[in-house]
Amino acid sequence: MAKSKRLLAAILAGLMSVTALTACKPGDSSSGTGNSTKSDGSKDDTNNTAEEGKVLNIYCWNNEFQQRVEGYAQDIIDEFESNGGTVNWIITPNAENAYQNKLDGDLMNQEYIDADEKIDIFLVEADYALKYVNRGVSADVKDLGLTDDDMSQMYEYTKEVMTSTDGKIKGVSWQATPGLFAYRRDIAKEVLGTDEPDKVQEVISDWTKFDETAAKMKDKGYFMLAGYDDSYRTFSNNVSSKWVDDSNAIVIDDAIKQWVDQTKTYTDKGYNNKASLWSDEWAKEQSPEGKTFGFFYSTWGIDFTLLGNSLATAEEDGGKLEKGNGLYGEWAVTYGPQSYFWGGTWICAYSQTDNKEVIAKLMKRLTCDGETAKKITEGTQDFTNNVAAMEELANSDFQSAFLGGQNHLKLFAEVAKNIKMDKTTAYDQGLNESFQGAMKDYFNPDSKDVDTYEKALENFYEKALAKYPDLKKPA
Repeated sequence: MAKSKRLLAAILAGLMSVTALTACKPGDSSSGTGNSTKSDGSKDDTNNTAEEGKVLNIYCWNNEFQQRVEGYAQDIIDEFESNGGTVNWIITPNAENAYQNKLDGDLMNQEYIDADEKIDIFLVEADYALKYVNRGVSADVKDLGLTDDDMSQMYEYTKEVMTSTDGKIKGVSWQATPGLFAYRRDIAKEVLGTDEPDKVQEVISDWTKFDETAAKMKDKGYFMLAGYDDSYRTFSNNVSSKWVDDSNAIVIDDAIKQWVDQTKTYTDKGYNNKASLWSDEWAKEQSPEGKTFGFFYSTWGIDFTLLGNSLATAEEDGGKLEKGNGLYGEWAVTYGPQSYFWGGTWICAYSQTDNKEVIAKLMKRLTCDGETAKKITEGTQDFTNNVAAMEELANSDFQSAFLGGQNHLKLFAEVAKNIKMDKTTAYDQGLNESFQGAMKDYFNPDSKDVDTYEKALENFYEKALAKYPDLKKPA
């Protein structure tokens, strides 16, 4: 069975800690300044050196951004290298919080290392972006040279998530990540009598109808969802309160409780296959051997994860991306019960980088240029962060062969308009993961130690407070 492209990329990336794009000997760096250093590893913004550095260090957790740079901005890198520059990719996989731990530790040590070893670019995800926005470690993109006009076509939420309390935008993204429900056409035809997205949407347009369809799937020998985590983001992106209130108390929103109730019911009734997100069992349910009707996926997931898992013969083993190879062409997407988003990657410049010029060029090319946005989408099927470009393709004859010829950009473009980021906190990744992990013991019928929601909730609080000692349980 084919493995997820995205996961495979992360695993391969984990085999290296620092990979140089060029063997050029770095020139003398001129990043030294007389600035004072703050306790969080950043420096005051006064007296920045104007001369550009010669080493560009980029921190990320897999090679996706590297692929975007090499595919759509290589000329910028070539120019930098031709002037004696070297680009280093410092890649640390996300597993067990390793990437954030690496980034945080190195940010704290910037004053103690040589200029050529200092961070220049680092990437962040939505679940923890705010952790870096207000700390002084990420540069205001306008200080790099990006203007409001440059960023005018970005989806607003992608700017909101990186906006500091004083109104500065501290990072930009080449992608937007609205989510949809991806389903198997063959199963839809058998159980529902149609595989047309509009017709399938009618029977899953709210959670009551979604549950009714899950029962029909069970009666025909299929699972509605693969496992415990599949619908989580659809609920967690529709909360009415933040994970943490103004008194630093943890809040369990009603939408999160609804996910718990639904998942417990689906597990008990056999509507899911009791798999965990990213596990082999979960991936297998997306293969020709699987019995699962559908998956909640955002933009990156469909072509970087679902596609690879769906092939009978992987590309690396000689398999072709064409109908007949496993489930290629047997999928479609529709809106599902609620609008949501999942994930996203933002490019941040370290506040004391000595490579502002090349960073600004990369940011403008990959996140502000409409023609580049179209090329990325046409070349990778990724949904890019440019409203005009995505609307143009959404209203064109653009098709996804993997999705049976469907123009899924039309649906993504509609969902993207509804994404809100006003309920995010700096704690989201850790609390989301700890809550999902604690609840799995409650869902699991074989668990002997956690037989009630209350016990699982206590376990969650214990894990959450160990991870974030500044938080507290609700009164």
